[in-house]
Order: sequence, then structure tokens, then C-alpha cells
Amino acid sequence: MRATESNQDYPFAVTNTAAALLDGAGTVVAWTPAAEALLERRSADVCGRPARDLLADAGSWEAVLAQGRQGAQEGWEGWQEGWEGRATLRHGSGGELEIGFRAIPLDDGARGDAARCLVLGAPMELVARWRQDHAFTHELFLQGRVGLAVFDADLRLLRTNSHLLPYTGVPVDLSGRRLADFLWAEDARIIDDRLREVLHSGVPLIGLNTTVRTLDDPRGGRIVTIQAFRLQEPDGHPMGVATVFTDVTDHERSRGRLDLLYRATGALGGSLSVLRTVEDLVKVLAPAFGDCAAVDLAETVLTGGEPPADGHLTLPLVRMAVAGAEADVLRTGTAQFTAVLPAAVPRPAVTGAGVPEPAAPGARECRGEMVTGLGARPSGPGNGTVPEWATSVPGAHSAMTAPLCARGIAFGRITLWRTGDAPPLEADDLALLEEIAARAAVAVDNARRYTKERRTAVGLQRSLLPPATAETPALEAASVYLPADSDSGVGGDWFDVIPLSSARVALVVGDVAGHGLYATAMMGRLRSAVRAMADLELEPEEVLAHVDDMVLQVVAEAESDDPEDGEAGMLAPSGPAGATCLYAVYDPVTRSCVMASAGHPPPAVVSPDGTVEYVDLSPGPPLGVGGWPFEPVERDLPPGSVLALYTDGLIERGEGDIDEGMRNLADRLLRADVLGRPLRQARHDIVEGLPPGRLRDDVTLLLARTRAVEADSITTWQLDPDPAIVGDARHLVLDQLTAWDLDELAFSTELIVSELVTNAIRHAGGPVRLRLIRADTLTCEVSDSSNTQPRMRRARSSEEGGRGLYIVAQLSHRWGSRYTTGGKTVWSEQHLPPI
Repeated sequence: MRATESNQDYPFAVTNTAAALLDGAGTVVAWTPAAEALLERRSADVCGRPARDLLADAGSWEAVLAQGRQGAQEGWEGWQEGWEGRATLRHGSGGELEIGFRAIPLDDGARGDAARCLVLGAPMELVARWRQDHAFTHELFLQGRVGLAVFDADLRLLRTNSHLLPYTGVPVDLSGRRLADFLWAEDARIIDDRLREVLHSGVPLIGLNTTVRTLDDPRGGRIVTIQAFRLQEPDGHPMGVATVFTDVTDHERSRGRLDLLYRATGALGGSLSVLRTVEDLVKVLAPAFGDCAAVDLAETVLTGGEPPADGHLTLPLVRMAVAGAEADVLRTGTAQFTAVLPAAVPRPAVTGAGVPEPAAPGARECRGEMVTGLGARPSGPGNGTVPEWATSVPGAHSAMTAPLCARGIAFGRITLWRTGDAPPLEADDLALLEEIAARAAVAVDNARRYTKERRTAVGLQRSLLPPATAETPALEAASVYLPADSDSGVGGDWFDVIPLSSARVALVVGDVAGHGLYATAMMGRLRSAVRAMADLELEPEEVLAHVDDMVLQVVAEAESDDPEDGEAGMLAPSGPAGATCLYAVYDPVTRSCVMASAGHPPPAVVSPDGTVEYVDLSPGPPLGVGGWPFEPVERDLPPGSVLALYTDGLIERGEGDIDEGMRNLADRLLRADVLGRPLRQARHDIVEGLPPGRLRDDVTLLLARTRAVEADSITTWQLDPDPAIVGDARHLVLDQLTAWDLDELAFSTELIVSELVTNAIRHAGGPVRLRLIRADTLTCEVSDSSNTQPRMRRARSSEEGGRGLYIVAQLSHRWGSRYTTGGKTVWSEQHLPPI
């Protein structure tokens, strides 16, 4: 074998290696102490004897010499440069020792072999280890997938492998150079600081990820992982640092793209609002993915509409969200504009064998578009090669856009721009944007659908509610309704102001458990039921009792639905049981209010003196429970008092105390100055500023400022049950109408009074009370002690009677009867003549 270079001779270093000097005959003439220690044979015992006697098998001497001859035959120039081999020697202890040796000729002999030869030997395992170390170091510096560099104690390069050369921009020989000679000063300083720590502490550096940018190409840079360890002299003195640089740019960019995709997907699931969804998305994309980002959506998407799905992708778009360094510039595009989205192309299916199949109908995907080198070419209306969307950001060198497509429908687009020193966009970036756009399109479509459903539910609910303000002779009413937040959905709150006879008015507030269209529909049914019961002019507790029966019937119907009918369960996820309702009737004549509650919180009363108190009301069970009566409570309300009816969404604070919410409502009523301001103004101040958690349930507030019918607008007469008194009743009424300057109603009122008083005397018996009330209408009441309700019938032409109630109905705006504690009252209302 050919001897290796001197700087790789560690196993055969003369200072610490066993050595023997042989003459031309192969006799040992010198024997070093290291040789004595290796074989445990003294120099006196070895010198002067043939070297073959050292072999474990003396007959193998020729075989040992043949190793040198074989090397010469393979092209070595004789033995002049020495040769290497292996031999098995006899140890002084009687055993055998395999060594590796190197034979070095000292002068030439006439026979062609060495006249004198220096033989260096070491245990074979030591030689093998050295060869492994040498091979490892040699191959390490030949690796093309990692960069290897050795620095001296001053952090100057001593040696590198070829992998570092393409990234340095300097000649091949890097010896004596510092990192700052070919890297950005900032990048070089970061690496130098860490290598200096390794040099001083001896603690290896493991897995430092950093960006390195060369002076020749500073824009992109590469991401490398650095491993480093200290090199030291045999005495432990530091001599340098060895480093391994691994280019992980592609890996880190792939991981960064996956991380960006993950964060973008997470941002898309945070809201069911179209606007909030796209705003959260652009905040993730800029500046992490691009310096600027914008989302444009079709106008119809904002209101829950759906763009056409016929492949026509030229849509009027609205810029909905922007983010990044040039957000102000992009925000100027909030005006409507028309854009042509990248067309959807067929997406072939792939079989198990990897062969594409023809695309199925509707299986289409939207492709994005990327433009690079914007700064190197002119842009503007005259340059058709640069799309207009790409030039929206000054200084951008590359841009890309991807349509928001879901179910074959394009809803808008996402656009990104990179400026300055940011690396140009690549094909992988466009693929990532297309993936994000596909997921964003699904989120936008879900938000759009929710917007449509919510608008439908809110529209349905508002159509089922009365006007927000009302004016009657009895009171001034103003209401406010706030639906729950978008995550909770529309609830089942309702309110109502129902005019009753004799200038009275009914106030209603209710709450159906649950949210969604079903709760809204059930709210409409309950409101209709309450109105129907109110038209019967029943007492508040009786109204609630009848509505409770209706709810029990609805619950029974829901329970009797066929369980195999899946749609039944979907349409009625929760029954109306548990709904609450407060029903109150205010009489401006008596200035009193009678109310009853079915599980509803009590109303608040703001007295004219500025005090706020809650009515001491004993609420009955919620509707649908059954079996329990509802207790009425009567409360006097001076004119100018404000009655506040509300749902629990106004006073509940999630896990907070309801009593605290009621105290807060009382404070809000006073701060809003409901006594001194129009209620239509004060109502908004009361509900503004509610904590976000409060809007997990609908909020309904109904304010009513009471009025009174003055005494001079009310006249009452007690009449004897004598038919002759009918004429006196007519004269009394005519005189009162003259006093009120209502002579235009004299004839009709005279006929109405005559018929009602006659019926009361003829069919009821007992005393009769006649009362006139002048409010927004003229009300004529006749009360008697009978519980029999009058019934209008169609009289035959041959009959002389039976037409009284028909005449009353024809002359009245409306008429009816109601039960009282002592019998009944039949009433008639007429419009007052215009002033």
C-alpha cells in the first residue's frame, strides 16, 4: 500500500509509536522503548535477531514482504515511498498481537529492497480507528447536502467544504476570511456571537435557525440550521470551532406555509359575520404572507345573497378588508368596482391507478393568478400584460390573487402584494393562497348563509312585532328590541300594546325559551293568542290561564309527533313550555293598573317624584306548566308615572346576580331621565352600553308613561230599571254632548244609548249604569248585573224587534261587551268629529 501524507500520520507518529530499525538482511538493529512496551520485549532480547523471529508464524515473513511488492506491482514506484501492511507478532507474554505497520526505506539497496528500513507499528485496532476517523473527516468535507466549516480561535475560516461556495459569492478559497466578508453584517454578527460562546464555554451549539443573506444577493436569503462544537489542543486549550450548516430554507418555508394555513383556518372559524371573517383573515395574511392583503366580495354576499353560478365571473365587487403597510392606499378601493375573477376550470378526478378521469358535472376549481417583476416593466391602462389589480400597491414587485370559490360559485377574491426587500412570490405561494382561498370561500359561504337565515329570522320577528312607539289616551309607549348576538341567534322575545275598550290599554311582554326560527314562530303564536284573549276583555289572570292552556296543547301535539318523522324533530327542537309572559291592563279613568305574571320578572315603576321601585308581584309558573293559578296585583299609577316592562335578557349577566341586574336597570332608568324626556329618546340610552355577554339573549324593553282621562271628560249616571227612564237617558246624553261640543254625534249617540239601555232594562233587570267617556273616541257604556252576553242576530222582515244591536254596530266604530265583578258592560265607540 502507498503511504499517506505526513499530516495524517497520527497512528505512526515517531514520538509515541513503536519503532524498529532493520538492516538489509532483515535483522533488527534498533528497538525503541515504545516497542518494548508494545510487545513486552526488551531491546537486548530483540536487537541482532532476524525480524522474522518476531512474527507469530516465522513462515509468514515472505507473505509480509509480499504486501510491499504487491504495492509496487500496482503502480507504486518501488518501495521508495514506503508501504503499509499488517502482521501478527508474538507478544512477550506468549500471546499474539496483530499490528498495522508502515515500512519506510532509508536508502536503496542493489537488490531493489531497502538496505535500511524504519518500521513503525501500532495495534491494529488503533490503526483501524485512525482510518475510520480519516475517512469520516474526508467524506464529511465532500458532502454536498450540508455545509462544513472550521474556524480558528479568531473565528477566521480555516477550511470549508464545497457546499458553502455557491452561497458565499466569493472565490473558492475561503481560508482566512470572516463571515462578514460575504454575509450581511447583521447576519454575520448573530452567528459570530454564538460561535464565540461555543469557543469560550465549550458547550456545543445545537439547532440554531437563522437567516443568512449574502452581500451579492441580500433580498432572499437562506435559512440555515447551525450545529457547532469546540476544537481544542491535547492540553485542552481551545484552537477553534467546527460548524455544520444545513440549508433548511425549503423545509422552513413549507412549515411556515403549513403554519400560515393553520392560522388562517383558525381565523376563519371565529365568527359567522361575513365582514368579521374576512377582516380576521387579512390580519393573518399581512404581513406574514405578503406586505399587503385585501379581500373583495360581491355585493350580494354582504346581504346574504348568492352570486350567479353560471360561470359568469364578471362581478361588481366591494373591498371589504385590507391589512398591511399600504392599507390606506388599498382602503381607497372601498367604492364599488367591477372585476373579472379567474375562471373556474374543470378538476379531473384521479382513479386508484393515478389516471385522471373526466370531470364530473359541477366538479370545478378556481385557479389563482400571479404576476412578478412588476417593478421591471411599465404598468397602466396601456399595458395589457399587467392586470389592473396587480398595480394597486405602489412599489410592489410581485402580486397574486385567488378567487373565493365554493360549490362552483365565486364570491370574491383575495389579493396579496409583496414590496421592498421581501422575496418574490413563487408557485408554491400561489398554491398556498389558492388553498387558503378555498377554505375562506367555505367560511364566507357559511357566514353568508347564516346572514341570510338571520336576516330572515330577524325580519320574521320584526314583522310579528308591533310598531316600536304608540300613543293612546291612556299612555305614551316606546319600545326597543335588541336581538341576541350572531352566535346565539334570534330569540323569542315579544311585546305588545293593545288598545282596549273605555280608553284602557293592555301592555304585554313575553319571552319564548330558545333561539332560531322556531322560537320566533312560537313567539308569533303566543302573541296572537294573547291578542285574541285580550279582545275578549278578560282579566289578566284569565288571559294567562287561557294562553297557558294553549301552550299545553302545543306541547301535547309536539309529543304526539311520529318519532320516525325526522323533520318533526328538526322543526321543533324545543317546545314552548317555559315561555314567560307579563300581562298588564291600565285604566286611565281609575288610574290603576292590574297585572299578572307567568314566570316573568316584575315591572319597574318610576313615580313622578323620581323614585324607582319594582311591583311586588307574585309570578306564577311559566307557560306550559299548568295546574297553578296566576295571581293578579293592582297598583295605582299617578299620571306621569313610567312603567318599565322588560325581558330577562336586560337584567341577567351570564353568571351574575339577577338582583344586581335589576338594581342596574333602576339606575339606568333614572340616568336616562324617563320622566323628563320623550320615551322614544330615553329607551335607547337605557339599553346602550350593555356588556357583550348580556346579548347572549334577546333584550326587550317596553316603556309606558301613564296618562289620565280628566274628570270633566267622564260622566256617569245610575238609572232605575224602568223602561220609562230610557227617554230621560237620551236627554241626559244629549245635554252632555252639547256641553262637550259634540252635537254632531247627538243623533247616533241617542240611538245607541236608547238601544243599550233598553236591552239592559229588558233582559238584565236591576240597576243600570250609563257612562260616557270622551277621549280619542266617544265611549258609551251601559253596565248591568247580568252575566249574559248580548248576541247580535239577524231579524226577519216580519219581526218588529231584534235589530237593536245591529243598529249599534252600524253606528259605532266598534262595540263589544266585557264581564265585570258585578255583571257585564256593553260598550260602543265612535270617532270624534275633526276639530
